[in-house]
Amino acid sequence: MLGFSSYAVNLVMLKSLWSLSNTESGLIASGFFLGYMACVSMWSAMTDRRDARGIYGLGCLLSTLASASFALLAEDFFSAFVCQIALGVGVSATYMPGLRLLSEMKAGASQSRYVSFYTAFFGLGVALSLLLSGWASETFGWRWSFAMSASGPLLAWVLVWTATRPKAAPQTQSRPLGAQTFFEVVFPVRAWSLALHTKPVRGYMLGYGVHCLELFAARSWTVAFLTFSIGLQSEAVPLSAAALAALINLVSIPSSILGNEVAMRVGRRFWIVLVMCSGSVVGVLMGLLSGAPWWFVVLLVGLHSMLIMADSATLTAGLVASAPAEVKGAAMGLYSLLGFGAGAVGPALFGAALDASGGSAQPVAWALAFLCIGVGCLAYPLMDRLIFGRFARPGS
Repeated sequence: MLGFSSYAVNLVMLKSLWSLSNTESGLIASGFFLGYMACVSMWSAMTDRRDARGIYGLGCLLSTLASASFALLAEDFFSAFVCQIALGVGVSATYMPGLRLLSEMKAGASQSRYVSFYTAFFGLGVALSLLLSGWASETFGWRWSFAMSASGPLLAWVLVWTATRPKAAPQTQSRPLGAQTFFEVVFPVRAWSLALHTKPVRGYMLGYGVHCLELFAARSWTVAFLTFSIGLQSEAVPLSAAALAALINLVSIPSSILGNEVAMRVGRRFWIVLVMCSGSVVGVLMGLLSGAPWWFVVLLVGLHSMLIMADSATLTAGLVASAPAEVKGAAMGLYSLLGFGAGAVGPALFGAALDASGGSAQPVAWALAFLCIGVGCLAYPLMDRLIFGRFARPGS
């Protein structure tokens, strides 16, 4: 995950260096999610037939090449956009295949807890990426921010390769892989259809979509928002925007794990609905209060980050537990495809909302941008009711 936040850390500087609009800056951030979305269903469905370790290793190699290419070749909107797409393709071959490796080792209640830790470590990766990228950019220049991040995926592959053992993938398909068309491999529609017959699977997938749109838009623009807020302060701020964002991400990590534990007691549906609505409201308040004392703004951003993360592990653990075993890999692929597809929209939507509402120099523009990315979460209680026939209550 070390390359995940490299662009977010350097967004404001590259926007100025390359004379980009907010919309173009957001589109580059969205490139990662477009690459992820394009390939995640293929990699995940392949884990139903092949050892996930090989897929994971290929993803690590692609991620390393993408970060290195950004460091060496990026010089404008188009080249940066392509490099971010390539990074998304690489990470898409690690996240869900890695989760498949983990979920096959555990079952029952322990599986849910392990999945929550795995999901939380996504946030740890984001925090480490912010710290390394911020330090490298300030010390050596922005290209080194991407170059140093390229080492992370290689280390990840060494760790996974040495800590796991080969395992024969389950044979669930009636036809061998070679007999299938490319479209069937990338988009296993029949397996998806079987998975979507289960109501909880539909609910978790829809929830993950609106969750990711808000989550990844916020992660892409948090450093820029904190930079804007710091510029409004009348007193010196002790840390840079990147360091503050990294600290916020680190503090937010336990919320995913603890959120899953709370959900196991109060009910997954109820918990997801509650934290989705709360997080979106806090996001709007952040924009409106961006000129408040810096410590108060940081507290709000931290609360927003914790609320966004509080249902992340719950959604993923619920999907893993409820998906039919024979198409679990395909279901996980569709889940990730929908989530990161929405994540691809988020950063660009945020930037477009800033441009359309007066530009990034206006607090109200930031508030409206946060509202745009949070409207799906605010509407999720109604979506949940349409799927299950009644509103979520404690215990549901």
